[in-house]
Amino acid sequence: MANPSIAVDVSSGRVIEHEQAFQRWYPASVTKIMTAYLVFTALKSGQMTMDTPVTMSVHAAKEPASKMYFKPGTRFPLDSALKYLLVKSANDVAMAIAEAVSGTEEDFVKEMNATALRLGMTSTRFVNPNGLPGSGQYTTVRDMALLAVAVRRDFPQYAHYFGYEGFVAGSKAQTNYNLLLGRFPGADGMKTGFICASGFNQVSTATRNGKTVVSVVFGAPSQEFRAEESARLLHKALTTTAWGGSTLTSLAPYGEGRDVVADISGEICTKEAREARYEGRDVEGKMVLNSPYINPLTREPRLVQAPTGLPAGSQQIALSRIPIPVPRPARAGEMTVKPSVASAFAASASAAEAMPLRSSVPIPIPRPEF
Repeated sequence: MANPSIAVDVSSGRVIEHEQAFQRWYPASVTKIMTAYLVFTALKSGQMTMDTPVTMSVHAAKEPASKMYFKPGTRFPLDSALKYLLVKSANDVAMAIAEAVSGTEEDFVKEMNATALRLGMTSTRFVNPNGLPGSGQYTTVRDMALLAVAVRRDFPQYAHYFGYEGFVAGSKAQTNYNLLLGRFPGADGMKTGFICASGFNQVSTATRNGKTVVSVVFGAPSQEFRAEESARLLHKALTTTAWGGSTLTSLAPYGEGRDVVADISGEICTKEAREARYEGRDVEGKMVLNSPYINPLTREPRLVQAPTGLPAGSQQIALSRIPIPVPRPARAGEMTVKPSVASAFAASASAAEAMPLRSSVPIPIPRPEF
């Protein structure tokens, strides 16, 4: 099966190129684009502000990596939460955001799916806010292109959150998994993703001379391939001057078996596939990008601040819809936790694990991303 892909002009919705555009696929962490879209919706309605505290609940803290490893009770501003979500792809933060916006994961997922239908994402179903493997979760490159276009059209004021090259949280730095940022001229977002069943996914945006385009690549065999193919599609979309054919909304569904969710685990997470991903790398095991559209990064990544705690004086701000759990009174014979210990547990936060800064090509291999 060919890898699903699509390239689209944002202003007109014109489809420049597409392959298997309606094949259902596991979204992996590109799911977090919808999570961010619902945050932007809450900001627009006045329900939240960028200073609204997000609380790491016990439920959220149990999510597997990639994550920030904050302890339950840790609070941080929504501005930082979006950076953790979209740069590090933190699964625990995605869950904490969902609870902050909707109260529970279940209610947030309902809002995700209702929003998908409203946007015309007719072959998409979300089951969680982070894209971790889950039965019944799927999307298509066409639907993800619709979502990317909606983000750029509906919330241009927040587009920069998808384009950060990295952030500093405490003493740790984290760089973006999107290898086009700083390397492809005009690249300004959006999100990558990976699970074994999906392969390496990427939704990308780029802007030149006032023209913004979107590319979506699913099922790539490696980080290098998804970056190179994304760059090719973006370049084609940016340089195409004569359009015909379909738009995202008029493109007719096609492809046999498109309603069956593809699972390429057997191609991606075998021993042979892992070994193949190291072929062509330099003697230090660093990735080498072989694309005429991707330039070496000859400077350090530009990092923004992402505080891991709330500003002084903001500790009494209401925690959106999530209360801090209150322990029930101890019964006779039961052990109790000393107040000092409980207070320290609620206030502490572990620093985010960071991967080495990618300063140039060849590129150090980042940790696995989910």
